[in-house]
Amino acid sequence: MSTFVVFDLEFTTWPGALEQDWAEPGQLREIVQIGALRLDADLSVVEEYEALVRPVVNPRLSPYFTGLTGITQEAVDREGRAPAEALGDFLGFCRGRTALSYGNDMVVIGENAGWARARGEQLKHSVLDAAFVNIRPWLNTVAPATATANVGRLWQVLGLPKPAAGQEHSALFDCYSFAAALRHLTAHGADLPPGCLRQD
Repeated sequence: MSTFVVFDLEFTTWPGALEQDWAEPGQLREIVQIGALRLDADLSVVEEYEALVRPVVNPRLSPYFTGLTGITQEAVDREGRAPAEALGDFLGFCRGRTALSYGNDMVVIGENAGWARARGEQLKHSVLDAAFVNIRPWLNTVAPATATANVGRLWQVLGLPKPAAGQEHSALFDCYSFAAALRHLTAHGADLPPGCLRQD
Protein backbone atom coordinates (compact mmCIF):
# COMPACT_ATOMS: atom_id res chain seq x y z
CA MET A 1 0.00 0.00 0.00
CA SER A 2 1.28 3.47 -0.86
CA THR A 3 1.36 5.86 2.09
CA PHE A 4 2.94 9.11 3.18
CA VAL A 5 3.17 11.02 6.45
CA VAL A 6 1.99 14.46 7.52
CA PHE A 7 3.51 15.72 10.76
CA ASP A 8 3.59 18.69 13.06
CA LEU A 9 5.70 19.75 16.04
CA GLU A 10 5.28 21.91 19.10
CA PHE A 11 8.56 23.20 20.48
CA THR A 12 9.75 25.47 23.26
CA THR A 13 9.00 29.13 22.72
CA TRP A 14 8.74 32.44 24.51
CA PRO A 15 7.14 35.83 23.78
CA GLY A 16 8.83 37.28 20.68
CA ALA A 17 10.84 34.12 19.92
CA LEU A 18 9.21 33.55 16.53
CA GLU A 19 9.81 37.12 15.40
CA GLN A 20 13.44 36.95 16.56
CA ASP A 21 13.99 33.41 15.23
CA TRP A 22 14.83 32.07 18.71
CA ALA A 23 17.91 34.34 18.81
CA GLU A 24 17.92 35.16 22.53
CA PRO A 25 20.55 33.35 24.65
CA GLY A 26 19.34 29.95 25.80
CA GLN A 27 16.33 29.88 23.46
CA LEU A 28 16.37 26.61 21.56
CA ARG A 29 13.57 25.00 19.57
CA GLU A 30 13.41 21.88 21.71
CA ILE A 31 10.58 19.57 20.66
CA VAL A 32 7.85 19.10 23.28
CA GLN A 33 5.20 17.35 21.16
CA ILE A 34 5.22 15.36 17.93
CA GLY A 35 2.08 14.51 15.99
CA ALA A 36 1.96 12.53 12.75
CA LEU A 37 -0.53 10.75 10.53
CA ARG A 38 0.16 8.10 7.94
CA LEU A 39 -2.17 8.62 4.98
CA ASP A 40 -2.96 6.31 2.09
CA ALA A 41 -3.55 7.18 -1.58
CA ASP A 42 -7.14 8.25 -0.75
CA LEU A 43 -5.75 10.50 2.03
CA SER A 44 -7.49 8.39 4.66
CA VAL A 45 -5.72 8.02 8.01
CA VAL A 46 -3.99 4.64 8.31
CA GLU A 47 -2.10 5.25 11.56
CA GLU A 48 -1.37 7.96 14.15
CA TYR A 49 1.78 8.83 16.04
CA GLU A 50 1.83 11.17 19.02
CA ALA A 51 4.40 11.78 21.74
CA LEU A 52 5.21 14.28 24.44
CA VAL A 53 8.93 14.98 24.78
CA ARG A 54 10.89 16.29 27.77
CA PRO A 55 13.07 19.26 26.79
CA VAL A 56 16.60 19.09 28.20
CA VAL A 57 18.11 22.59 28.01
CA ASN A 58 14.88 24.29 29.08
CA PRO A 59 13.04 21.61 31.07
CA ARG A 60 10.59 24.18 32.52
CA LEU A 61 7.98 25.18 29.94
CA SER A 62 7.35 28.90 29.61
CA PRO A 63 3.88 30.15 30.57
CA TYR A 64 3.70 31.50 27.01
CA PHE A 65 4.21 28.01 25.55
CA THR A 66 1.61 26.46 27.86
CA GLY A 67 -0.90 29.20 27.04
CA LEU A 68 -0.33 28.68 23.31
CA THR A 69 -0.46 24.88 23.23
CA GLY A 70 -2.36 23.85 26.36
CA ILE A 71 0.53 21.49 27.19
CA THR A 72 1.24 21.66 30.92
CA GLN A 73 4.46 21.10 32.83
CA GLU A 74 2.72 18.33 34.75
CA ALA A 75 1.83 16.48 31.55
CA VAL A 76 5.38 16.68 30.22
CA ASP A 77 6.87 15.64 33.56
CA ARG A 78 4.46 12.69 33.77
CA GLU A 79 4.25 11.54 30.13
CA GLY A 80 7.23 13.10 28.37
CA ARG A 81 9.73 10.80 26.74
CA ALA A 82 13.46 11.29 26.31
CA PRO A 83 14.16 13.22 23.07
CA ALA A 84 16.23 10.47 21.43
CA GLU A 85 13.57 7.85 22.20
CA ALA A 86 10.66 9.91 20.85
CA LEU A 87 12.59 11.12 17.81
CA GLY A 88 13.81 7.61 17.00
CA ASP A 89 10.28 6.25 17.12
CA PHE A 90 8.96 9.13 15.01
CA LEU A 91 11.68 8.61 12.40
CA GLY A 92 10.77 4.92 12.36
CA PHE A 93 7.13 5.89 11.74
CA CYS A 94 8.31 7.93 8.73
CA ARG A 95 10.91 5.45 7.50
CA GLY A 96 10.86 4.88 3.73
CA ARG A 97 8.12 7.45 3.22
CA THR A 98 7.73 11.07 2.26
CA ALA A 99 7.01 13.16 5.37
CA LEU A 100 5.19 16.42 4.70
CA SER A 101 5.23 19.44 6.98
CA TYR A 102 3.48 22.79 6.67
CA GLY A 103 6.65 24.80 7.18
CA ASN A 104 10.27 23.96 7.90
CA ASP A 105 9.65 21.53 10.76
CA MET A 106 12.23 19.17 9.28
CA VAL A 107 14.89 21.72 10.28
CA VAL A 108 13.72 21.44 13.90
CA ILE A 109 13.84 17.63 13.62
CA GLY A 110 17.43 17.91 12.43
CA GLU A 111 18.37 20.32 15.22
CA ASN A 112 16.92 18.07 17.92
CA ALA A 113 18.51 14.94 16.43
CA GLY A 114 21.87 16.72 16.40
CA TRP A 115 21.54 17.84 20.02
CA ALA A 116 20.61 14.31 21.10
CA ARG A 117 23.67 12.88 19.35
CA ALA A 118 25.88 15.60 20.87
CA ARG A 119 24.71 14.40 24.29
CA GLY A 120 25.83 10.89 23.36
CA GLU A 121 22.30 9.55 22.84
CA GLN A 122 21.51 7.02 20.12
CA LEU A 123 18.56 7.35 17.74
CA LYS A 124 17.03 4.12 16.44
CA HIS A 125 16.49 5.66 12.99
CA SER A 126 18.09 8.40 10.92
CA VAL A 127 16.62 11.60 9.51
CA LEU A 128 17.90 10.26 6.19
CA ASP A 129 15.46 7.33 6.36
CA ALA A 130 12.59 9.55 5.14
CA ALA A 131 12.14 12.24 2.50
CA PHE A 132 11.11 15.40 4.36
CA VAL A 133 9.25 18.02 2.32
CA ASN A 134 7.88 21.44 3.25
CA ILE A 135 4.60 21.49 1.35
CA ARG A 136 3.51 24.94 2.50
CA PRO A 137 4.63 26.77 -0.69
CA TRP A 138 2.61 24.33 -2.83
CA LEU A 139 -0.45 24.53 -0.59
CA ASN A 140 -0.38 28.34 -0.41
CA THR A 141 -0.08 28.51 -4.21
CA VAL A 142 -3.00 26.13 -4.76
CA ALA A 143 -5.13 27.87 -2.09
CA PRO A 144 -3.90 31.48 -1.69
CA ALA A 145 -6.35 32.10 1.18
CA THR A 146 -4.15 29.86 3.34
CA ALA A 147 -1.04 32.03 2.98
CA THR A 148 -1.37 33.66 6.40
CA ALA A 149 -2.89 30.66 8.21
CA ASN A 150 -1.03 28.35 10.55
CA VAL A 151 -1.51 24.63 10.02
CA GLY A 152 -4.11 24.30 12.78
CA ARG A 153 -6.36 26.84 11.05
CA LEU A 154 -6.26 25.43 7.53
CA TRP A 155 -9.62 23.72 7.98
CA GLN A 156 -11.23 27.03 9.05
CA VAL A 157 -9.73 29.07 6.22
CA LEU A 158 -10.98 26.50 3.71
CA GLY A 159 -14.46 26.41 5.26
CA LEU A 160 -14.25 22.75 6.29
CA PRO A 161 -15.86 20.95 9.25
CA LYS A 162 -13.66 20.70 12.32
CA PRO A 163 -11.51 17.64 11.54
CA ALA A 164 -10.98 16.23 15.05
CA ALA A 165 -11.39 16.95 18.72
CA GLY A 166 -8.87 19.38 20.15
CA GLN A 167 -7.47 22.76 19.23
CA GLU A 168 -4.79 24.38 17.11
CA HIS A 169 -1.22 24.19 18.42
CA SER A 170 -1.85 20.61 19.49
CA ALA A 171 0.41 18.65 17.14
CA LEU A 172 -2.00 15.81 16.35
CA PHE A 173 -4.98 18.14 15.87
CA ASP A 174 -2.85 20.25 13.54
CA CYS A 175 -2.09 17.09 11.53
CA TYR A 176 -5.81 16.42 11.13
CA SER A 177 -6.30 20.02 9.96
CA PHE A 178 -3.43 19.51 7.50
CA ALA A 179 -4.88 16.24 6.19
CA ALA A 180 -8.35 17.77 5.81
CA ALA A 181 -6.86 20.57 3.72
CA LEU A 182 -5.03 18.10 1.48
CA ARG A 183 -8.19 16.01 1.00
CA HIS A 184 -10.22 19.11 0.15
CA LEU A 185 -7.71 20.46 -2.36
CA THR A 186 -7.16 17.15 -4.13
CA ALA A 187 -10.93 16.56 -4.26
CA HIS A 188 -11.17 19.88 -6.11
CA GLY A 189 -8.58 18.97 -8.73
CA ALA A 190 -5.19 19.75 -7.18
CA ASP A 191 -2.45 17.17 -7.65
CA LEU A 192 -0.09 16.50 -4.76
CA PRO A 193 3.54 17.24 -5.60
CA PRO A 194 5.33 14.29 -7.23
CA GLY A 195 6.91 11.73 -4.95
CA CYS A 196 4.50 12.01 -2.03
CA LEU A 197 3.28 8.43 -2.27
CA ARG A 198 5.77 5.60 -1.94
CA GLN A 199 5.05 1.90 -1.92
CA ASP A 200 5.34 0.40 1.58
